[in-house]
Amino acid sequence: MTPIIRTLWLCLILSAVVAPIQAAPGGRLIATGGAMTVEGAAGGGIVPWAMLAGYGEDQEFGAAAWMTQVQPDDFSLQAYGAAVSLHNRVELSIGKQRFDIEKVVPGEELAQTIIGAKLRLNGDLIFSRLPQLTLGLQYKKNDTFAIPSSVGARDDNGLDVYLAASKLWLDGPFHRSFFLNTTLRATKANQGGLLGFGGDKGNRLELMGELSAGLFLTRQWVLGMEYRQKPDNLGFAREDDWYDVFVGWFPNKRVSVVAAWSELGSITGFDDQTGVYLSLQVSQ
Repeated sequence: MTPIIRTLWLCLILSAVVAPIQAAPGGRLIATGGAMTVEGAAGGGIVPWAMLAGYGEDQEFGAAAWMTQVQPDDFSLQAYGAAVSLHNRVELSIGKQRFDIEKVVPGEELAQTIIGAKLRLNGDLIFSRLPQLTLGLQYKKNDTFAIPSSVGARDDNGLDVYLAASKLWLDGPFHRSFFLNTTLRATKANQGGLLGFGGDKGNRLELMGELSAGLFLTRQWVLGMEYRQKPDNLGFAREDDWYDVFVGWFPNKRVSVVAAWSELGSITGFDDQTGVYLSLQVSQ
């Protein structure tokens, strides 16, 4: 069974477990909970957005669980986790990543755990003139540090801090809803933390820019793109920025599916890593 098929089966099981919950999802509009990033925060695939997980409005509770498979040419990433939001003000999340490096070190994988928190500072995604503004933290703990250490990584843990601004225009281009997000992240994570933190070329927080945009073709379908800058701390192999083009399907508030074509650049010396990104999320 391929990793993608295995992930789909796990997602279907997850959906079956969550479906019997009787309480209706929260009061926010469909798709305004976004998807879940590979790191566990509400957003796109690779960029955290300013909205919070689930559909809980003020005085409501929201939640989401997710599974993601990314399949570049020479590697394989599986990620999964869950997040809750309280009163549309605070989001708490936990995520787990496993990265197969069989072609680099036979029989080995990289893994990390990510604990996140996000606070909505001001604004509203739709109803305020200014964008919704959110401050986020991600504590990352590399669980397989022997390999990152051997190639020059300094630490097995790190803290990313980011500021995200998101806005949704209901009557955007072509009279379609249009979404735009910008994120500034302070980080020293190598390949998002899977190769540790800091290195022989640098060991300080650097400010990185991230961008997402999406156009809703219908209320349920959105087409978009993302871009994420990355630090380059390890001398043994360069690290490139990430890009993706995605399609999101939100048939209802409980389930969403995101598929993307990802451009991940060079990973541990293997250049031009491109491949499919597939994620399924269940929300409350």
